[in-house]
Amino acid sequence: MKTRAAILTRMSAPAPYAESRPIEVADVELLPPGEGEVLLRMRAAGLCHSDLSVIDGNRPRPLPMVLGHEGAGIVEEVGPGVTDLVVGDHVVTAFVPSCGHCAPCEGGRPALCEPGLAANTAGTLLSGVRRLRRAATELNHHMGVSAFAEYTTVSRQSVVKVDRSLGFAEAAVFGCAVITGTGAVINTAQLPLERSVAVIGLGGVGLAALLGARMQQARTLVAVDLSDDKLALARSLGATHTFNAADADCAEAIRAATSGGVEYAFEMAGSVKAMELAYRITRRGGTTVTAGLPHPQAQFSIAPTLLVAEERTIKGSYLGSCVPSRDIPRYIEWYQSGRLPVNLLLSETLQLDDINAGFDRLASGATLRQTLAL
Repeated sequence: MKTRAAILTRMSAPAPYAESRPIEVADVELLPPGEGEVLLRMRAAGLCHSDLSVIDGNRPRPLPMVLGHEGAGIVEEVGPGVTDLVVGDHVVTAFVPSCGHCAPCEGGRPALCEPGLAANTAGTLLSGVRRLRRAATELNHHMGVSAFAEYTTVSRQSVVKVDRSLGFAEAAVFGCAVITGTGAVINTAQLPLERSVAVIGLGGVGLAALLGARMQQARTLVAVDLSDDKLALARSLGATHTFNAADADCAEAIRAATSGGVEYAFEMAGSVKAMELAYRITRRGGTTVTAGLPHPQAQFSIAPTLLVAEERTIKGSYLGSCVPSRDIPRYIEWYQSGRLPVNLLLSETLQLDDINAGFDRLASGATLRQTLAL
């Protein structure tokens, strides 16, 4: 079948992208689902820094590639072997397909699925195939999803069935921002109630982490960003203290305001400077969690003596250490009950043809979660 899709044709194009246009919207051929696959009619997809990091070359991926990994849609067709989904089911995409059989999957850590990582790196579905074509050229899949398209074919392991009453824009944000940010708080850090917390980087993921910490009744909730507008939003969402990371004495000011630092610091900006700040404002005996993804060659240095003498913990968090089939429905229930108001993270709604300009806004830091209406 034919479908319109957003194809990244070159990385590291000069900004603004609205002028250089590294993403081309065009008709492509989508092959039907094979064994263990489903065809989706996409209805909404969020623009995320993980997409931007492929565009700007910080996370190289094989090209040409249909981008997009945070999405929601409707099952249009199921392939052979898929027995637990039917046409008409509403689903949210998960950007790590889990095979269920490798050591991490069997150990309850599907975010670290080894075949899933290999497929995502290669630009294929979990089975190793590509279902997108443009003329004679195969197109790569982004994170096994390629959500920036009217229709897409994915592995069954890349989708989670959700409540049909949920709006598609709200549903999409659970596929990355919420599962990554809130998951880092609930699963990776296993944040206890009434602790002191800081979140550095207030994009969609960071604000989802902030909402997760508020849900855990953080007694002190520090928000840090370069944008005063985002800091104001963080205050409205429950932050007790806000600091602009551009201030030269930011770390000292936070440590002074929190009596020596916070017990849990979450780095969500994807930069070494943000990670250094998160570590500096974590108190003795505390935990620093990072879900940010800077350039693969970036390095973060620590003094091992302090790590030992202060009994520090540093944790990485990928996919929020989540089990998507368990956690996405659970987080949606929290949203529907009012405990996790992630709808407040949504900003502009875009059309597919506006996608290059949308990534300009994301790169500038002037927006939260833009959503494509598909």
